Order: sequence, then C-alpha cells, then structure tokens
Amino acid sequence: MGPAVIILLVFVGAFILFFLWAIGIFNGIKRKEIASEAAWSDIDVQLKRRHDLIPNLVETVKGYASHEKQTLDAVISARAKAVNTSGVAARAQAEGELSQVLGRLMVLSEAYPDLKANQNFLALQEELTSTENKIGFSRQHYNRSTQQYNEAIGVFPGVLIAGLMGFKEKEYFELENQAEREAPKVQF
Repeated sequence: MGPAVIILLVFVGAFILFFLWAIGIFNGIKRKEIASEAAWSDIDVQLKRRHDLIPNLVETVKGYASHEKQTLDAVISARAKAVNTSGVAARAQAEGELSQVLGRLMVLSEAYPDLKANQNFLALQEELTSTENKIGFSRQHYNRSTQQYNEAIGVFPGVLIAGLMGFKEKEYFELENQAEREAPKVQF
C-alpha cells in the first residue's frame, strides 16, 4: 500500500466518522423535537377535555343563574376562541382568557347557594379542577421538552446540523396575563 492509498483511506475514514457523528446529532435533535411535539399533544388532549366540560358547566349554571347572561356568554365566547385558535403563543393567550372567565363563573356560584349545592355542578367543578391541574403539569412537561429541543439546536455542535436540516426554535407555552401567574386567593 502506497502513501496515496493510506491518505485516501484516512480521508474516507474521517468522512465516515463525520457522517456517523452528524447522523447521531441529527437523531438526537429529532428525538427532542418529537418529545416536544408529544408534550404539545398532551396539552392539547387536556385542553380538549376542558373545552368539553365547559358547555355542561354553563348549562348547569344557566339553570340557576339564567340572568347572569353576560358571564355565561363570555365563557362561551372565550371557549370558542380557544377551540379555534392555533399556534402556541395564540393558544396560550386564548386559554388564559378562558381561565379568567371560568374564574368569574366559579365566583358567580358563590352567590347561588342552590347551585353551589347541586351535585352535577360540584362534580363538574371537581372535574374542571382536576383538568386544570393536568393542564398545568402538561404545560410544564411541554416547556421542559421544548427547552431541551431549543437547547439542542442552539448550542454547538447541534447548531451546525440544525441549520443545515432546517430545524427551527419552538415557542414556549407561557401565560401572558400577570394575574394568572399569581396563586388564586381563597377566602372563606
């Protein structure tokens, strides 16, 4: 074997190693992207569950507080907006608005002792509370997965492969309204 063959083998070996390294980086980024998309799907499932509960809740409240039409209409309108919104940032904003009007609906129940004692309302309220908790955990999981993905495409050596393969940074699911970031005040 002459020196030219050895040099050629070194270059071919180096190219193969570089190619395998690039595949490893690409696969790592792709796995993180898939994890982020799966986490978004978890949020979507919980939001759908929430959206499905709201009409039943509104109908239950309507039976006891039909003259509270403005609040009920606000809930229905906010739900429709949340259901029809796409994109992480727009969806987070719409869901935040829905949370606010749902809070007003729950406060409204305090003025109606019969509603507050209604078993259907209590079950729906408990189910909604459980769903809100699941949404919170799903948001955390999505944001953590998205942070790992964004980090993988933003630091060396992933940034090299990400740029070549067209990977784009993902948005976080963040609350726009400062009031939503604060813990709710419970008074008896």
